[in-house]
Amino acid sequence: MSSEFRVKAITRLHAEFSVPGDKSMSHRAAILGGLSNGSCTIRNFLPSEDCVNTLNAMKSLGANYEVLEALEGYGPVDLVIHGQSGKLSAPAAPIDCGNSGTGMRLLAGLLAGQPFTTELFGDASLSGRPMGRITVPLGQMGANIETKGEKPGCAPLLIHGAKLTPIDYDMPVASAQVKSAVLLAGLFADGTTSVTQPAETRDHTERMLTSFRVSTKHEGNTISIYGGQVPEATDFIVPGDISSAAFWLVAAAAIPGSRLVIKNVGLNPTRTAILKVLSRMGAHMIDVLHETHGEPIGNVEIHGAELHGTTIFPEEVPNLIDEIPVIAVAAALAEGRTIIRNAKELRVKETDRITTVVDNLRAMGANVTEFEDGMEIEGGAPLHGATIDSFGDHRIAMAFAIAGLFASGETVIRNVECVNTSYPGFAHHLDAIRREKSAPEDFNLPTVSK
Repeated sequence: MSSEFRVKAITRLHAEFSVPGDKSMSHRAAILGGLSNGSCTIRNFLPSEDCVNTLNAMKSLGANYEVLEALEGYGPVDLVIHGQSGKLSAPAAPIDCGNSGTGMRLLAGLLAGQPFTTELFGDASLSGRPMGRITVPLGQMGANIETKGEKPGCAPLLIHGAKLTPIDYDMPVASAQVKSAVLLAGLFADGTTSVTQPAETRDHTERMLTSFRVSTKHEGNTISIYGGQVPEATDFIVPGDISSAAFWLVAAAAIPGSRLVIKNVGLNPTRTAILKVLSRMGAHMIDVLHETHGEPIGNVEIHGAELHGTTIFPEEVPNLIDEIPVIAVAAALAEGRTIIRNAKELRVKETDRITTVVDNLRAMGANVTEFEDGMEIEGGAPLHGATIDSFGDHRIAMAFAIAGLFASGETVIRNVECVNTSYPGFAHHLDAIRREKSAPEDFNLPTVSK
């Protein structure tokens, strides 16, 4: 793909299409499928670099897979993964997690209780992201994890397998990745491991454990898992990723008279805060649930309107953390003030997303004030084209491609290869929207049967 996006303003958006599979669920399907007691068919897997790295990590631990259908130039969409009945084997080499914090943190939980040593490493961005939030609770369980990065508490992680004991862990920060790492480690501990979260976080791990017939218990914000269970092999369909859909939902919301339908997207209630925010801002939306096997799936239809500013509530932030860059773009296009606070977690993502969003919005003419934990955007100032750097952050690249659809002149977003970490095919969909296409075939991504 090209290393840059070039975008000009559009006047209409009328389309119906699907976005690729959910990133969070694809990671978890690869891990639980690989742990299961048989062969699992996974459909609509996200063939992004991040998820393929997790799939290949499981392969290096003994869980082979066969590709049924692939997205051309990227990787598997439909596959069969052969589970190892909870008995993984030592990898021949260090495991590359690429850019994925989810992959590294979940695999660390999985590997903490194995009877062998494993090294997990990632790219420069991942090597700067904090891993203490998982090494602390896993260490309390008896795991022996060395952080070998240049920065304290950072990757590479050298995980010396150990016998784990269960813990009751109170998470200091709401994080689905930390919760999931501890629960996966709990599968290999002798007894009941519990995690209490300070606020609701994505619950894909708990739902998927249930799909794979692993018994868990929920009491308020505490989730418990019983050690020694082996996931039962099951087939799983990954819904479309609502965090990927969010870019197009914002674009449609901000064009009065537009109509967009995103089909077969995940509507898990811990992920749909983006729909609530856009509704508050004035977009007209209908979401129709048509299937729920563990994870609710449906269509979202959105009609554009004049948007107005809003305040993001503190309790919404954990479930909006991936959408805040594009919400900030929506805020710049809305009339009035939008306040985003209590979002300091954004500073330790693929980039410091607070500073990056603020600087890039200002470069396009928006009126933004930066805070330590967020930003305030005075919407309504006309945006103009600019040359924007993604700094290797996929969500920044995509958010500012959307901003470019509303800016005078041409917007150039540089270093966009990173988009493959979560949305292979984004460039294809952007091109169709930029050309104001509306036929479904204009949005189809090319797949190859194996």
